[in-house]
Amino acid sequence: MPVKVMVCAAQPIGIIMQTHLSRRGAFLLFAVIVIAWGLNWTITKTLVQSVSPLWITAIRSAIATVALAMLLFARGEMIVPRRGDLPVIFVNSIFHMVAFSALVAFGLQFAAVGRSIVLGYTTPLWVMPAAWLFLGERMTPSRSLGMAVGLAGLALMFNPLAYNWADANTLAGSGCILLAALCWAVSIVYVRAHRWISTPFQLGFWQTLLATLVVSVLALLKDGVPHLEWNAQLVGLFLFSGIIGTALAYWAMATVNRSLPAVVTSLGLLATPVVGVASSAIILGEVVTADLVVAMLLILGGIAIGTIPRREKAPAQKHAPLVVES
Repeated sequence: MPVKVMVCAAQPIGIIMQTHLSRRGAFLLFAVIVIAWGLNWTITKTLVQSVSPLWITAIRSAIATVALAMLLFARGEMIVPRRGDLPVIFVNSIFHMVAFSALVAFGLQFAAVGRSIVLGYTTPLWVMPAAWLFLGERMTPSRSLGMAVGLAGLALMFNPLAYNWADANTLAGSGCILLAALCWAVSIVYVRAHRWISTPFQLGFWQTLLATLVVSVLALLKDGVPHLEWNAQLVGLFLFSGIIGTALAYWAMATVNRSLPAVVTSLGLLATPVVGVASSAIILGEVVTADLVVAMLLILGGIAIGTIPRREKAPAQKHAPLVVES
């Protein structure tokens, strides 16, 4: 769903794609991906009106798997994953591509897109303390301040004066989105700790393939064989979500990360929720309330304060940000 927010993955020691863009080209590609990811939430909200959340996740993942296979074969980069990369394939597939994507789809059945995407992008707020506990990353003053600001925004979203706690459906939807954010945080923390052999782009096919198999089985067990009324709009929405929002995002972010500074991509990704809120208002007619805007600014501001890279001594192992939504 539109897979991040910021994921710092160790630079692979295997084959690295050689595609480089001009600065202008990288900015244009990055802008397209941010807009696509923001729109993806509105697209998912539209899809859940006629397709079950599990089948949405399964079909989108299947489309992404085919698209990634074509990309990798075209670039001559299709590989069989090494044993050392199997854990990251499993963790990223199950916690991000399965749990995050399915929970977001479940949540969007009941919650508005604007509220949901802001809640979904609280993920870095959960990554900061988890990275401190499990990876030994320092909890710097800026990270502590960022968490405090972000959590203040989260508290505002559940302010009893503005939030209807009696609405069980909305509450369930918001709960699913927050749980999705926590699942994504698990994936991010593990990705940070993983020592890559192949590139994340090369492993993307295997992650989406595993996700497709797992979610398809779950969907068959829960919902049975889908009986969809296919039309041009439904096909278009699935193709956009699977190809642009997932498959091409792997290639695009891998390319952009080598062409733009990490601080630029980190800041730019914070525009994704803004695009999501705007698209939901324009396309779906959702009302953008003042408390949502303030909460979004606090949460995104907290993320910026706590996670934007600072100038510091380069570590022994170079890192590059990787962000993938599914």
